Amino acid sequence: MRPLGLIAACTVTLLQAQIQEQTQPVGIQLAHVPSLVRPYMPVRTPPIRLQNSMRLHGLMRAGNLYLTVADALALAIENNLNLEITRYGPLNADANLERAKAGGPLRGVLPGITQIAAVDSGVGVNGTIAAAGLSNGNGGGGSAGGNGGATVQQIGVVVPNFDPTLQNATSFGHISSPEPNTIVAQTNSLVQTNHTYNTQLTQGLITGGSISYREYQQTFGENAPGDFVNPSSEARMDVIFRQPLLQGFGFPANTRFIRIAKNNRELTDVAFRLQIIDSVDQIENIYWDLVYAYENARVQNESLAFAQKTLSDTKKQVEIGSLAPIETVRAQSTVAQDQQLVTAAQTNLQLEQLLMKNALTRTLKDPALATADVIPTSTMEIPAQEPVVPAEDLINDALRHRPELVESRIDLNSRELSNKAVRSALLPTFNLFVSSGGAGLGGPKNSAALGATPNPTPIQDALGCASSTGGPSGLDFTASPTGLGSTLNQLVNSTSPDKGVGLQLNIPLRNRAAQAVQIRSELEYRQAQMRLQQIENQVGIEIRNAQYAVQQNRASVDSAKAAAELARQSLDAEQKKYQFGTSTTTLVLQYQSQLATSESALVNATVAYEKSRIELDRATGALLDHDGISIDDAARGQVTRLPSVPYIAPRTDMPSVTQPLQAAPAQQPQ
Repeated sequence: MRPLGLIAACTVTLLQAQIQEQTQPVGIQLAHVPSLVRPYMPVRTPPIRLQNSMRLHGLMRAGNLYLTVADALALAIENNLNLEITRYGPLNADANLERAKAGGPLRGVLPGITQIAAVDSGVGVNGTIAAAGLSNGNGGGGSAGGNGGATVQQIGVVVPNFDPTLQNATSFGHISSPEPNTIVAQTNSLVQTNHTYNTQLTQGLITGGSISYREYQQTFGENAPGDFVNPSSEARMDVIFRQPLLQGFGFPANTRFIRIAKNNRELTDVAFRLQIIDSVDQIENIYWDLVYAYENARVQNESLAFAQKTLSDTKKQVEIGSLAPIETVRAQSTVAQDQQLVTAAQTNLQLEQLLMKNALTRTLKDPALATADVIPTSTMEIPAQEPVVPAEDLINDALRHRPELVESRIDLNSRELSNKAVRSALLPTFNLFVSSGGAGLGGPKNSAALGATPNPTPIQDALGCASSTGGPSGLDFTASPTGLGSTLNQLVNSTSPDKGVGLQLNIPLRNRAAQAVQIRSELEYRQAQMRLQQIENQVGIEIRNAQYAVQQNRASVDSAKAAAELARQSLDAEQKKYQFGTSTTTLVLQYQSQLATSESALVNATVAYEKSRIELDRATGALLDHDGISIDDAARGQVTRLPSVPYIAPRTDMPSVTQPLQAAPAQQPQ
């Protein structure tokens, strides 16, 4: 590579290294790599993390996992695999943004990141080489209006490459060929040597144009005595500026990928918030299902214990003759039915424990965790007075905070940016080309060939070979040869200028393909507008349904409390009658069954009420704020402040899994 090409190569490499340092993605460790080679090194992303957080082991005591609602949410933020997968979305969007800043088309976001796909409208292939501001490979000046390369169809205008590109082609040749006519050639074998250096530096412009610097140098020598200069050094240099004036002109058409990539980056943040909301909603629902499973197992075990005691008492009375033997059969049937209900409740409890552990961990390969029982230590606290908020206020809050609506608005903005580029593609192609360069020639004189030319040529004048005194040949054999430095100086001193200005116009007479693309883009934009309105209407329906569900479930809780209290008092009254001999075993067992059913219904109604409140917070987009969950903690995967869920109280008794009737020591929430 010649001096000018070497300087250009070093300049471009340093510029790319500086850009790489300023725009290095998050999590990349390349500080130890030299700046000159850093842009060409592969980026190593950190390996995936499959270990559970230390918080999980801190909550393990005596082989059991004790969880409050806040602990469950904190573990989900740190270990939930759905959240961990979604954390790659912003990093991928950052990489796509860097690609867009370099002029490359978008590639979308990772699948499963967001409900609304990242906008890729107006994105096609890279287009032609010439449209991207690159040469067709032909050296020399005077070709500013050239358009090399085959046209490739792309939606919208082609965005130039904003990263500087250095191209160099260097070749060395040596050819020996026998000459059939040695008298004319004056040699038996023609020997030629050829050294060629072709360098090009290209920079795309944000206005849609490009600027290119091209340098061409060739050294040619042969053993033919007829050459005036042998060996000869030829050099050419030009600077070419290209700028579209209609199609593809301006910032909107050429910065759309960058602006859409920024929107996609914002989309990943919104999608991550949406994933946190979904995960929190899921974890809280699983937690209260686990609470219900525990309470239902407790109720069924109490009912079974009561039925077993009643069977024992009935057998004694049958033995002394105070009851008929049929009462024993009835009591045994009740015990069998209660045993079946206990088995169903226990298996359901084990399933809920497994679901909870799977949602709160990255892996269940830890033997201690796999066999541990998950014990909830929080219970629901029903407010004395239900707060009443107008539905219109809740809807207005949801329209500002729901992630789905934010996604739709960002999607609309990106489509609008793409539409501008598509409309620009409707215009005719009208490009301006400006070039400026020069040429130079030098080398030692061939004295054997100088006597054959009677009149000097401009090249001979440039070489200093013209005779000042005249003579038979008109040449001066005493002139000094032109060196490489003088040859390169001719490139810039206008000895052999090469300048040009041109306009290129291409008018499609029907333009149906571009119009079809523009119509489709507009229709997709209108569809997106309708989807936004559809989501707004759906949000309003969801909020009203959630508000109605809270009211209905609150009434169900009050009704279930009254029914449970009635069943408890009725059972007490019937037991007293049974002690005085005025009731039967069948009636006592019936009232006990009613009490178990009413208590189970109360737990179910309370859980449904708590879930409906969670759903109302989700519908309004206020779930994370009400639970005190930090987005920054969720992004890092490390909780620094425990969530604070409203209307939650610590349990005063925590029955074990294997023996639900035995009360465990009171455990305060972590």
